[in-house]
Amino acid sequence: MRYCVSGFLSLCMEREDILYSMIQIRNRDMITSTTNKKVKEWAALTQKAKARREAGLFVAEGTKMFLEAPQAWIREVCVSESFLKKYEREPDGKIGRALKAVRCETVSDEVFKKISDTQTPQGILTVLAQPRYTLEDMLFSASEGSNDRRPMFLLLEDIQDPGNLGTMFRAGEGAGVSGVIMSANTADVFNPKVIRSTMGSVYRVPFLTAESLGDVITRLKSAGVSVYAAHLRDSTDYTEADYTEAVAFLIGNESNGLRQETADMATAYIKIPMEGQVESLNAAVATSILIYEAARQRRRRRE
Repeated sequence: MRYCVSGFLSLCMEREDILYSMIQIRNRDMITSTTNKKVKEWAALTQKAKARREAGLFVAEGTKMFLEAPQAWIREVCVSESFLKKYEREPDGKIGRALKAVRCETVSDEVFKKISDTQTPQGILTVLAQPRYTLEDMLFSASEGSNDRRPMFLLLEDIQDPGNLGTMFRAGEGAGVSGVIMSANTADVFNPKVIRSTMGSVYRVPFLTAESLGDVITRLKSAGVSVYAAHLRDSTDYTEADYTEAVAFLIGNESNGLRQETADMATAYIKIPMEGQVESLNAAVATSILIYEAARQRRRRRE
């Protein structure tokens, strides 16, 4: 009984400590002007790829993206006044504990609308350092894993839709990809719409933007990775290829597909058969089908 009372008191003290911290955050000097220097910086990170590139930062909006963010990436957090009021007496105190561990600024609801790129802002924006990965890091990490978990990469050429790109990250994590490698003309991976569409997968799936996708393909093939291009010409049904060894899937632009010179570097062409009058699938949908077929084959091999 004594231990139960002690535990209850400890929990109460922790809750009070969290509440006190939340109130402290709210009582700091609140930013109420949209012309404030910090507000302009946050708005630029939200709206401009150049600002993100020069600062080496990006933003992730929403509670889920804040709670899942790697601690080492977080530079600061911006919360709205109404957000703090809402979570001051949060039952489990999860957000309060997380906010205690980071540098936090409070802004008025009107100012938060200025820096948000969503129609209904959640009231919390996390500013993070852009991670840096290399192809060699990805290959090394993949080789360090179990032999039953051979590397699988996504190679994306000129994907333009932020929603598609984010969905590919999310699907890629679910299927167990080792990394996502994008061409220089692919949509900015740090665009808030892309970040939001990843649903947190951007924190866990290694990625890089390559100056030359051709050089990446050459390096992967030299490392024993078979490169399969999603292509309609002289292609094999995607279910007939063997993806149980090291593989990479080469996916082209939503409208134009792969450049022929890029497709020609692939080990083989694969296609998804179509019924009716459908000519092709959405790029993210097609990618998901391919990588989940690879995941299915690999699970079957392990059984």
